[in-house]
Amino acid sequence: MDSARVKQVEEMWKSNQTCVTEIVFLGFLDFQALQVLLFVVVFTFYMVALLGNSLIVIVTVTDRALCTPMYFFLRNLSFLEIGYTSVMIPKMLLNLLSETQTISFAGCGAQMYFFILFSITECCLLSVMAYDRYVAICHPLKYILVMNQRVCAQMAAGSWTIGTLVAFGQTASIFTLPFCGSNNISHFFCDVLPVLRLATTDTRKNEAAVAIVTVVFIFIPFLLILLSYILILSAILKMPSAVGQGKAFSTCSSHLIVVSLFYGTVTFTYVRPKLVYSLGSDRLLSLLYTVVTPMFNPIVYCLRNKEVRRAVRKSIVRQTSFLIRYG
Repeated sequence: MDSARVKQVEEMWKSNQTCVTEIVFLGFLDFQALQVLLFVVVFTFYMVALLGNSLIVIVTVTDRALCTPMYFFLRNLSFLEIGYTSVMIPKMLLNLLSETQTISFAGCGAQMYFFILFSITECCLLSVMAYDRYVAICHPLKYILVMNQRVCAQMAAGSWTIGTLVAFGQTASIFTLPFCGSNNISHFFCDVLPVLRLATTDTRKNEAAVAIVTVVFIFIPFLLILLSYILILSAILKMPSAVGQGKAFSTCSSHLIVVSLFYGTVTFTYVRPKLVYSLGSDRLLSLLYTVVTPMFNPIVYCLRNKEVRRAVRKSIVRQTSFLIRYG
């Protein structure tokens, strides 16, 4: 970057600091009479998501029976969900209890950065988990060799690295734009497009970059997941035993439900036609994938996975015994 460009970026940043110092959320403006109820509902969902995902992280670390690639990736997913919800929901809860629902300009940048990081990382991680299930079912004899500890660590690290780099690039490109107009967004967190619309300059290049990121890092992983499950389904149908088919499908069902929940809400939020677009439905869908979906992930894995249920019960019994003995 030449000195002229550096100077331009510095001037833009200074302009941002003086023109817009905070962002005002208008997402719950239509629900002022229900803000206490919304607080209770969102707080309950957040606690369930936080406790459920924390419990999965704990049991997959402490239980030796869960030291397999599938549970290694599940641990990463649960840790990611803890961060994903904690980036937005605590501030949302504070705003629901206050008269002015605002966030500082710097805080908005930080929130957007971590929102993008966790979102992109989750897309990559879900595709890695689909590949893990593909190898386990389609190439069971090679599974231990292919999905060894080093490969799993590299895949997880690659997912987090991609998320980090994309988040940095997107956030830096948006928050070096001039923001000297309105500071109101019809949302309840600093989502990319609502904040980008506040910029007082031509944002077509930024919007194109957002579209490219959406295609490359959200829908290409989805296509890889879809391809993995087509191959998995083909392999399952070729199995001679109905019992074997049921067992193979059960190992994939939890992941498939999580993928459907995540991509279903995200796709309808960002890709639906403008004819069916409305601010109310947009906020509702955003609330689903930021609050509800992370809560369902640990529930799905606990209800549909016998090993996780056993490990959770074992952990609860151990903690209860400890509290009774030393409490």
